[in-house]
Amino acid sequence: MFDRERLGRIYLVGFMGVGKTTVGECLAEELRFRFIDLDREIEKESGRTIPEIFSDGGETEFRRLEARALRIAATTRDAVIAAGGGTLTLSENRDLMRRTGVTVWLDAPLEVMLERCRGGEHRPLLADPQTMGALLAERLPAYRQADLRVDASGDPPGVLAFRIISMIAIVR
Repeated sequence: MFDRERLGRIYLVGFMGVGKTTVGECLAEELRFRFIDLDREIEKESGRTIPEIFSDGGETEFRRLEARALRIAATTRDAVIAAGGGTLTLSENRDLMRRTGVTVWLDAPLEVMLERCRGGEHRPLLADPQTMGALLAERLPAYRQADLRVDASGDPPGVLAFRIISMIAIVR
């Protein structure tokens, strides 16, 4: 069961290309919540693109900025928050999301996510399928700790948004 406070924030988590931003925008619209994309917030706050952040300071700098953006987002009520693919890999991020909202893991087969990421110059960690498979396998234990799991491989974003709403309503 989720208390009223946690239901005020829905965190979408999952691997790159799963549709967190697209589904998140639909979900926020349906709930009349604010939509927050952590990557966009990081770019806005730092004045740099994600690839520039990775180039300048590496993944360590990016994760530091991401954790800061998450702490700020976690103070916003009535929000759908699209977290980056690696946000859940840090235990303090997982703990914060667990305390302040409901985490929804959007899941899909690796092949589907890779297809959606084609031409993804803005994704610094995008690599060959074998490397991506290893990265996904590394992150799966963190994703599995989410409160809810939604198969995001086939249905359009609007359908997925309604599925999430119904899942949350069931567990209220």
